[in-house]
Amino acid sequence: MTYPVPLLILLVTIVHSSSAKCIEDELPVTFINSTVNAPLYCPIARDCKGWLAAGVNKSGIYPVKPDNGTGFQVYCDMETDGGGWTVFQRRVDGSVDFYRNWADYEKGFGDLKGNYWLGLANIHRLTPTDDSSLRIELGDFEGNKRFAKYSQFQVLDANIQYALIAQGYSGDATDSFSGHSLMKFSTKDRDNDKHSDPNFSCAADTKGAWWYNACFSSNLNALYYNNPTSAPDWHGINWYSWKGKKYSLKFTEMKFRRN
Repeated sequence: MTYPVPLLILLVTIVHSSSAKCIEDELPVTFINSTVNAPLYCPIARDCKGWLAAGVNKSGIYPVKPDNGTGFQVYCDMETDGGGWTVFQRRVDGSVDFYRNWADYEKGFGDLKGNYWLGLANIHRLTPTDDSSLRIELGDFEGNKRFAKYSQFQVLDANIQYALIAQGYSGDATDSFSGHSLMKFSTKDRDNDKHSDPNFSCAADTKGAWWYNACFSSNLNALYYNNPTSAPDWHGINWYSWKGKKYSLKFTEMKFRRN
């Protein structure tokens, strides 16, 4: 078999075990020497599940290249629920402003090791079909944690305003996300919500950005409050089915993995 020369060549050194292998449909592996602990040069993986298949099992920042476009970096969770999760959203404190415009949400912003949003364009490239699972981690200020998992997840393309597909709930957070499925993404400068008042913007009113319906049962990109009960009703980082409308969460993380 012959392999085409990739448009982007980005080699990453990893320490492999005897069972490590490169993912299918990529350039073959090259060993520096034949010892078991030799560095292994693998082609850039399409996502974190690709790195997991290549033998990588440590969480951290890795390059990915999901298609023929330019590669980019993501944070890979290699420990939770079997690993291989590509993280695309995280909130840990209020140091990064999430009340941003459409261009920022399309491109992405923040710090891969802390608060960040990977970007709608990148999330779409990583989920070209609905054959992925979504896992959402939630944490409150009292140390309690919950998760919500969806067996079908996809973010559609820019022509459909990055509409969401999220179905097949399981977990212990109770479902506050599948009601946003089929909704287009909205920001303060691009109102795509389904509110009955065409002059009302869910994004502007709650100072967030989300796949708003009319308006939401979850709102994980809203303003961060250090006092969880100081936010007005239906404001702050909200997961209604767990904490109700008056509580703003301390921690959130959203990540997907191909099924």
